[in-house]
Amino acid sequence: MKRLPMRKIREVIRLKFEHNLSERKIARSCNISRSTVKDYLARFSVSELSWPLPDTLDEKVLEQQLFPAKSSDNRSQQATPDWSQIHQELHHPNTTLMLLWQEYKSCHPDGYQYSWFSDQYRSWRNQVDVVMRQNHVAGDKLFIDYAGQTMTVVDQFTGEARQVQIFIATLGASSYTYAEATRSQSLPDWIGSHIRAFEFLGGIPNTLVPDNLKSGVKTPHRYEPVINPTYQDLAEHYQVAVVPARVRKPQDKAKVESAVQVVERWILAGLRHQTFFTLSALNKAIRGLLDKLNSKPFQKLQGSRRSLFESLDKPALKPLPIERYQYAEWKEARVHIDYHVSVDGHFYSVPYQLAKKQLSVRFTQNTVECFHQGQRVASHQRLYQKGRYSTQSDHMPEKHKQHAQWTPERLQSWAAKTGPETEAVVRRILSDRRYPQQGYRSCLGIMRLGKSYGDVRLENACRRALFTDACSYRSLESILKHNLDQQPLPQLEPEPPLPEHHENLRGSDYFH
Repeated sequence: MKRLPMRKIREVIRLKFEHNLSERKIARSCNISRSTVKDYLARFSVSELSWPLPDTLDEKVLEQQLFPAKSSDNRSQQATPDWSQIHQELHHPNTTLMLLWQEYKSCHPDGYQYSWFSDQYRSWRNQVDVVMRQNHVAGDKLFIDYAGQTMTVVDQFTGEARQVQIFIATLGASSYTYAEATRSQSLPDWIGSHIRAFEFLGGIPNTLVPDNLKSGVKTPHRYEPVINPTYQDLAEHYQVAVVPARVRKPQDKAKVESAVQVVERWILAGLRHQTFFTLSALNKAIRGLLDKLNSKPFQKLQGSRRSLFESLDKPALKPLPIERYQYAEWKEARVHIDYHVSVDGHFYSVPYQLAKKQLSVRFTQNTVECFHQGQRVASHQRLYQKGRYSTQSDHMPEKHKQHAQWTPERLQSWAAKTGPETEAVVRRILSDRRYPQQGYRSCLGIMRLGKSYGDVRLENACRRALFTDACSYRSLESILKHNLDQQPLPQLEPEPPLPEHHENLRGSDYFH
């Protein structure tokens, strides 16, 4: 704590004892902190002074009374705390500097007072790296970013060199670091890197602190950033919070920026002269150097990233879930008028009441799920046949359900019971369509004609339709309506037989 001029200290004492102001009002009047006011008043109360101060008391004597100098012999006899150990203890949840001082005093009753204890700790802390000064709670935050530097993977067959990205994640309390190479910073690679980072750590932190990468943060905002739906899905699966670093606030991600620098210096620089032909070979080399980095002793603190991880972060991490997260993408889709939504060209049904509504669609490699106002309304096995439909009968209106119960085989079986001519017409209608389902409506209409006119008349009408090559519902309806089925079919005149002998016939002998 920086000592104020004695004039201002005298003013603090005056406002307290002459005007009986509270510590808060004194702090506001003197433009100093409340803790500073409290410290000076405490010093005055244990001194040999009383208010009002004598007029003969000069500032030098007042300073000696409020800030008595301790003899070097007395101070050398007092136990000096291990500031590195104090700093490490502060990483534990709910651990405060006051609690650590009380524990220190219980072991060393003649030890230093709290004001000196806190001043000396802050002085020591200011000497270490800015990243190390932050008292991150064990198991609380995992800071995530990509390195600015890339690595190269060469195709051994074509010789093409491709730049790959370096994903980095580091824990706040221990600085224990994970790094890997990925083909891109796209959403699938981003999610996959998180999964592998969790498995590397063997547990889950409370909070993820990513930079505002598009794969993680859909819309950056200082107060209400919009998280990418797939990233949010991952967070819900692992029961972890996502709190992106604020835009243009480097102090929010100082930990990972330091980790990026360390990885670039100790890992990427060490691999600069090697050529890698596969991504897996590069990651194997990164993993070897990563183990060395995490085991490397700190310069200004005791232990290493690994030892701090084992003692601080690892016990505080939440266990991994039983099932690994399955990558899923989300999209917003409006339901078509036929109560289907499209995913990569294949159509999936939802309840028909949701036609023209806006839905959220979650799709994995194997499943498609549709959500309306947060409630799942449909689930399908994912198929990859463009232009085809996956329809569940529960999603259909009643009249469509009745239609869907028919199949080409069932329609032909019905037609055969009416007669061979009717079966032939139905077979012709189904075979002439590109998809048999396109002929269902015509066949069902023909079935209703049979109920209205009877099987005999329908059979006769189908015979005439086949004769005139007019196999359709409209033709049959017209034939029956105008009673053409009751008229005989026109007789075709037989062709006259060819003569056995004719002057233009040469015979077989001609060719010998």
